[in-house]
Amino acid sequence: MSKLHISSTPHIHQKGSSTRNIMLDVVIAMLPATVAGIILFGIQALWVVLACVLSAVLAEFVFNLCVGKKQTIGDCSAVVTGLLLALNLSTNVPLWQCVIGSVFAIVVVKCLFGGLGKNIVNPAITARVFMLLTFGAVAGGAAPICAELTSSATPLATLNEGAAAAKSVSLMDLFLGNHGGAIGETCAIALLIGFAYLVVRRVIKWYVPTAYVATVFVCYFLFGGFDAAFALQHVLAGGLLLGAIFMATDYVTTPVTNKGRVVFCIGAGLLTFALRQYSAFPEGVSIAILTMNLLTPFIADFTKKKTLGGVK
Repeated sequence: MSKLHISSTPHIHQKGSSTRNIMLDVVIAMLPATVAGIILFGIQALWVVLACVLSAVLAEFVFNLCVGKKQTIGDCSAVVTGLLLALNLSTNVPLWQCVIGSVFAIVVVKCLFGGLGKNIVNPAITARVFMLLTFGAVAGGAAPICAELTSSATPLATLNEGAAAAKSVSLMDLFLGNHGGAIGETCAIALLIGFAYLVVRRVIKWYVPTAYVATVFVCYFLFGGFDAAFALQHVLAGGLLLGAIFMATDYVTTPVTNKGRVVFCIGAGLLTFALRQYSAFPEGVSIAILTMNLLTPFIADFTKKKTLGGVK
């Protein structure tokens, strides 16, 4: 007899909140960043997106076919994984590496663990880290085709050079995406539009990604001598907004309770700051969220709501 696992309360069913509807909302929310990436980086960005999405969907279809499992590509979760991975990659990444990353995300991280809802880590994040360790740089090196840049260095690389170099990083460029980086991480305005859509659609809680971003902001505000502009530069640079909005809010690999989700995001924020400042990884977001994914069971146990009248 199979065991029934029940998560902590509350158990709320929202009308229209099927897996497919939620995934479609997430895809729609990522479209502004996707379109912005294609405009900024050119047609190669579109090829990266198509390679990741199509290979992710095909990998899930073939896996289900091989093991005789009911097809699940209709829930659009493979589309979300492929698109999210693409937004985390640079246009300099060869398309064959995009395919390998997507197949790894779907088959190894998701399907082999039992499919959607049973994976313990975020497939797109894990695939990005896998590609980083296997192929090297996956996010930096590409400059917008419409920008008058002499270097494709990412803003984070510039900020890490010191206070003098930080003055050359424009907040307006960070908002508009006029700098090097991954396809979906550069244009902050596009990401914030997606964030607003998810909040309005009640797919995510506004304070969950805000807790992540605020933690990083406070750390850099204190670290940077109470310089708000310096802290904001670090918030807008790199993949922080992309990770906070679309990866730290993943239903499957984050705690169930709102308190647990906030603890998760604060922990991810502290790790992101530590990794950016004191490790060989200049970004830190993917590894931070992946680490917190692994800690989710402990956070969930620590923050779960006590049953009324139950043992304290």
